Amino acid sequence: MNGGLLRGPGIRGVLGAAAAAALLTGLTSLPASGAVAATGQITGVGGKCVDVAGANNANGTAVQLYDCNGTAAQQWTVGSDGTIRALGKCLDVASGGTADGSLVQLWDCNGSAAQQWAVPAARDIVNPQADKCLDATGGSSANGTRLQIWTCTGAANQKWTAPSGDTTPPGPGAMAVAPYLYNGWGSPPSPTTVMNATGVKWFTLAFVLSNGYCNPQWDGGRPLTGGVDQQTINTVRSAGGDVIPSFGGWSGNKLESSCGSAGELAAAYQKVINAYGLKAIDIDIEAAAYDSPTVQQRTVDALKTVKANNPGIKVYMTFGTGQNGPDNSLISKAAAAGLTVDSWTIMPFNFGGAGQNMGQLTIRAAEGLKNAVKSAYGYSDDQAYRHSGISSMNGITDNGETVTVADFRTILGYAQQKHLARLTFWSVNRDRPCTGGGADTCSGVSQQPWDFTRVFAQYGG
Repeated sequence: MNGGLLRGPGIRGVLGAAAAAALLTGLTSLPASGAVAATGQITGVGGKCVDVAGANNANGTAVQLYDCNGTAAQQWTVGSDGTIRALGKCLDVASGGTADGSLVQLWDCNGSAAQQWAVPAARDIVNPQADKCLDATGGSSANGTRLQIWTCTGAANQKWTAPSGDTTPPGPGAMAVAPYLYNGWGSPPSPTTVMNATGVKWFTLAFVLSNGYCNPQWDGGRPLTGGVDQQTINTVRSAGGDVIPSFGGWSGNKLESSCGSAGELAAAYQKVINAYGLKAIDIDIEAAAYDSPTVQQRTVDALKTVKANNPGIKVYMTFGTGQNGPDNSLISKAAAAGLTVDSWTIMPFNFGGAGQNMGQLTIRAAEGLKNAVKSAYGYSDDQAYRHSGISSMNGITDNGETVTVADFRTILGYAQQKHLARLTFWSVNRDRPCTGGGADTCSGVSQQPWDFTRVFAQYGG
């Protein structure tokens, strides 16, 4: 389904009065001023950053959306006193306004209600005096879009990821964003380098295959324990992250074909789960072996056993798609068997031909996926989106399409709006400029290292 160099070594809602009261209560119960504040970027719609225009700290300077660039104009301190500060000044509602459309600006910190903000878990940034949300004007994610306050709607242009001073574990978005990392050949990047540069915490580690029998090994030849893959897992976990092993891919012998029954396949999956104490697994379905209805049913039945024997484990199914959505046969088999998949994740590329808008094509295919999942399971639109995912490809695809960083921002905005269960890509190995390395070690487009990862790392789930 996705040949070429892509997969492996074979070339491959509105806040009411009660909510407002709760936010006000939250402000009055903030920690004392000695508590630790948190500093960093505030990201919003389209993956853009809250930015002080021109890095100017004069009173009245506009606050806007802009490409994230790591400058001081985008470093915001969310204080324990309810302020949000940059460049020594406070985020301020101009003239203390409370009406929809009142612009926000930078101003001397003065303790007024116009400079008080609550940042609840729902990822709104609320001015309690006005009972209004920080809002990107007109829903735009274009550079220079002014920020304002507006009646809270729950829309994507009012959702923000702000730095947090607590030490709670990463939220569901951390697991949802797990770019593929492949140790099979080439020069895999150091996971800690990527983690430190981007904030990403999870990786989808590819690929677990059959050794010719019903026995799981990395690439069908490297042992589960003691090798480079075990070392990668230990490294990621010691840095505060985790991994999702991926079974399948384009090349090699598949466990789903090599195992003779659903029970044997479930035992092979379980061997990997037990080896690492996993929270999630990914089944990457893109080779001809998976076209067999028998193999599909065996996979579905085995995963039902895995779900029953491992309460809380997440199961992701990653598979190809056409421009209008995927074939629904596997989804229908799973639904008919009573298997709940945490994310049906499409790979929306290799449609054929250059010069296409891959961001928009991805959304088109994802809408088709949502409809297929909704129909098979009887879900609402919202439930279907929350069981859907996107696994893109960064840079030049096997069919000569170009997926740009801007396309990733488009996809991020869609994922945020629809609350997708998974947002990932093949691969972090490719998230580097090309310098003459081997296949699948760079993106083929002009970029800085980890540009694509940085965009998806902003997803909050």
